[in-house]
Amino acid sequence: MKITEPARTGARRKRDLLARLEREMDIWVATADAEGLPCLVALWFVWDGESIWMCTRGTNPTGRNLRDGGRTRLALGHTRDVVLIDGEVRAYGAEEVPAAAADAFAARTGWDPRADSPAYVYFRVRPYAVQSWHGVHELRGRHLMRDGAWAV
Repeated sequence: MKITEPARTGARRKRDLLARLEREMDIWVATADAEGLPCLVALWFVWDGESIWMCTRGTNPTGRNLRDGGRTRLALGHTRDVVLIDGEVRAYGAEEVPAAAADAFAARTGWDPRADSPAYVYFRVRPYAVQSWHGVHELRGRHLMRDGAWAV
C-alpha cells in the first residue's frame, strides 16, 4: 500500500473510533489463561458510551479467561485500519447484569442471552488504553486513551 493521504488528527481518530463502536457489531477478543495459553475469538458487542458489553458462555475458554484474568485486548478492523482497546473486565450473570446493558445488547444483536441459557455471562470492558492508526504514517499519535482518560 502506498501512503497517499495525510495522517488524521487525534480528534478525527477519536470521532472515527466512536463511530465504529456504534456501527460495528463484531469485535476481536484476546485473552489468556493462567498458564499464558492465548485465545482469540470474535464476539458481538454493544458500546454504551463508556464500556463495551459482550456475552459468551462462562464455561468456554474466553469466558473463563475474561472472568479470571480481569483484562482483555479488543481489536476492530483490518491491518490498514487498526483499533486496539485494552480494558478491565467485570463479569455479570444474567440475573445481575444491568438491564440497560442487556436490553441494548439484545436490541443490537437480536439475541437475548438471558432467555437462552444460564451458562451465558455478560462482560463489561472498561477501556484504559486505546490506539488507532491507518498505517505507518499514523503510528505517531496513535494513543487516543491512556490510563482510562482520553488523550484527545
